[in-house]
Amino acid sequence: MDSILTILIFFPAVAGVLGFVVHKDSIRAYGISVAAIEFALSLVLWMGYDPNVSGMQFMESIPLVPEFGISYLLGIDGISLFIIIMASFFTMIGIATLGDTKRIKDMIITLLFLQMTMIGVFASLDAILFYVFWELSLVPMLYIIGAWGGPLRIYASVKFFLYTFTGSLVMLVGMLFMAYFYQQATGVWSFSLLEWYRLILPENYQLWLFAAFFFGFAIKVPMFPFHTWLPYAHGQAPTIGSVLLAAVLLKMGTYAFVRFSLPLFPDASVFFMMPIAVLAIIMIIYTAMVAYAQEDIKQVIAYSSVSHMGVIILGTFALNVEGIAGSVFLMIGHGIVSGALFYLVGVIYDRRHTKMMSEFGGLASVMPRYATIFGIMMMASVGLPLTINFVGEFLSLLGFYKQSHIMTLIAGIAIIVGAIYMLAAYKKIFFGEVTKEENKNLPDVNKREMFALIPLTVIALWLGIYPKPILEPISNSTESIVQLMHDKAITQEAKARIPNLVEEMSLSRTLTQEAH
Repeated sequence: MDSILTILIFFPAVAGVLGFVVHKDSIRAYGISVAAIEFALSLVLWMGYDPNVSGMQFMESIPLVPEFGISYLLGIDGISLFIIIMASFFTMIGIATLGDTKRIKDMIITLLFLQMTMIGVFASLDAILFYVFWELSLVPMLYIIGAWGGPLRIYASVKFFLYTFTGSLVMLVGMLFMAYFYQQATGVWSFSLLEWYRLILPENYQLWLFAAFFFGFAIKVPMFPFHTWLPYAHGQAPTIGSVLLAAVLLKMGTYAFVRFSLPLFPDASVFFMMPIAVLAIIMIIYTAMVAYAQEDIKQVIAYSSVSHMGVIILGTFALNVEGIAGSVFLMIGHGIVSGALFYLVGVIYDRRHTKMMSEFGGLASVMPRYATIFGIMMMASVGLPLTINFVGEFLSLLGFYKQSHIMTLIAGIAIIVGAIYMLAAYKKIFFGEVTKEENKNLPDVNKREMFALIPLTVIALWLGIYPKPILEPISNSTESIVQLMHDKAITQEAKARIPNLVEEMSLSRTLTQEAH
């Protein structure tokens, strides 16, 4: 277990290199085997994780450039653990359910390299190491969209790369300045995130550095008004590309806010809390309205994905345990649900080679199993109680309610728009008469497709009914971040906005003793 994170990161990459010598007739079985082993290792990681410990676990540290404090530093907590498991799970089902894809050997090898970068991002505790994996993740996704995408795939892939790469460069400047300030304060260089947590910066420095990190993270989420690359990327990407982009890659931005921005710059986080909340609410409302106007079902889900990411941002900048834990849980829920919905769109596209809702109608009578699973995931997407997204959305809004009643009310009402456009899309596709001759004999989901859809459906319902196995470790890790933010806060406003959990627990114990 001492090196399990290193194994998780580099095992897919090594397997990908070896995959070049595997015969193309055996590459599918090879890829499924590698991805299954990787997923099993991620479950071993979960079994070895202690949910009662809020700090980092499974840490590994090797100096790389000691003169500048750059090291190979890995570790996970409850926040990153389940995103890593989700990344390995979606890679496994993605490879296992690949259809008759051209150049399938290249696709599988690319997916294995993408898996390395995704897990590397969520396990890195050194800023430079984090940045390397962050940037490397662009290359496989660029190739997936550009090589296997739709008619506008080159435009979509280049736009995706330029947006995210530009934001990453600004983020890198912020990282370099952060290391410089640490050197000025301590006399030594360090890019260790855990060392940076100990540094208390003046408020004006925090504001500029927060803005630099924000630019890189916001484009990755993507937040309004940086979201325009995402619908093109989703619209042109093959099914597996859209699934991994929605399920995992978008979570890099929201995860980075929790890991970097909040604990490093607590006063700046409070200062920018309301402007970011306004942007989040615009994301929720504007993209939901755009989704309602779409005729392409994949574009509906793409804009819906942006809308729900707005709720995650709102919960993250609630700056309390309920909001942040809810946003992290919603990252998992959004990944499961949006990944499943994009996969479902891929299922119908494989049969009809169209994503226009006007080409369908009455599919519930033709493909009942498909209609049932789509309906469950649609309900989970709009946050129906007893589904996974309800838990995350409820906690995110509950957390922000403590900061602003009015803005939370607006956000809550705006989420209702999501139910409207999803129900309208479902009605167009599945209800009514089968008017198109091509739709009358469409085959229902097969065993290969059920292999992916059944586990996702079970998870969406199970974690909606009983979220404790995941929510408890997330909450424990979130508590340590919130307490760190409060302890580092300089201004009185920040002290007031960020709860002091030690004081609250002490007060709770006192009241309990008095009651007895």
